Amino acid sequence: MSRETLKTLFHPFASGTVDAPGEGQRVLFLGAEAGFALPEGFAASLSAVQGFRPLFRQLQAQRIETTPEIDGEDYDAALVLCTKHKGENEANIASALSLVKTGGLVVVAGGKEDGIQPLRKRMDGFGFDIEHMPKYHGVAFWFIRPADVSEAAAKFAKASVRVDGRFIAAPGMFSHDRIDDGSELLASRLPTDFTGDAADFGAGWGYLSVELMEKSPRLERIDLYEANHASLEAAKDNLAENFPKAPARFFWHDLAAEPVKDKYDLIIMNPPFHEGHAAEPSLGQAMIKTAASALRGGGRLMLVANRGLPYEPVLAASFRESGETCRNARFKVLWAKK
Repeated sequence: MSRETLKTLFHPFASGTVDAPGEGQRVLFLGAEAGFALPEGFAASLSAVQGFRPLFRQLQAQRIETTPEIDGEDYDAALVLCTKHKGENEANIASALSLVKTGGLVVVAGGKEDGIQPLRKRMDGFGFDIEHMPKYHGVAFWFIRPADVSEAAAKFAKASVRVDGRFIAAPGMFSHDRIDDGSELLASRLPTDFTGDAADFGAGWGYLSVELMEKSPRLERIDLYEANHASLEAAKDNLAENFPKAPARFFWHDLAAEPVKDKYDLIIMNPPFHEGHAAEPSLGQAMIKTAASALRGGGRLMLVANRGLPYEPVLAASFRESGETCRNARFKVLWAKK
């Protein structure tokens, strides 16, 4: 479903307040989502960037040229669609400032829940000549890129973070600055004698995969599945740093919608349970069903979840056996056998 802020983003063009980019111009669209219609006169070529696999697939279905990472430079304009991740929004603005030509247009839009008003005020502080308009329960602001954007680009650029001395991660990734408490609980229960084929569903930046490699170094293979492209790239680096010869493969994958072709003896996961701002256990439930179909007979699933999430019924329906390994004040570790 398209968000209202998509209409907010394009409204300055649709209303005639801002001239739409014309034929022959190139526009970078950061945080792109499907469901928009280009306003009349918007004839420029659009290069959409979306690293979250489900949204990437929606853009492809709309036949929009999309890449998971930025490709190219010297754009004539940039569009930035904000999300609830402050660090990601700031990083996208830093990229727009760096990749748009001097004199090029930058348009940013988001809703109140995306922190658009504080973001606009921060941009005002850099002395840019910013205009803005509220529309569709959001705010769009825009400015012409000045020649010197070094201060703003430096303030908004997001460097990678070192976690636990063993990992790299970056803003916009799940638990980018610390080891997630739930994942840590699951890691404490991982097998120490596993020797078969394993998969990490929703691998993030690779913490659980590294932990499994450390506890069961004789495993045959470990495959990491992750929907966030940047997280998957970080996982590649983290596996390479901690286990240079790890028998690992990496899949940019939407586990709730794309089938898994391989079969495994063990699947581990800390499934995401938020869609937007609300708890949405159906995502984890879909991943559990995918795991059931991807396990060999006798294969095991190990997962961690918030205590209140209703995963036990889908485990009981999808597996021959299932149960709980442990729990603490916030999380529970569940298991199931095919």
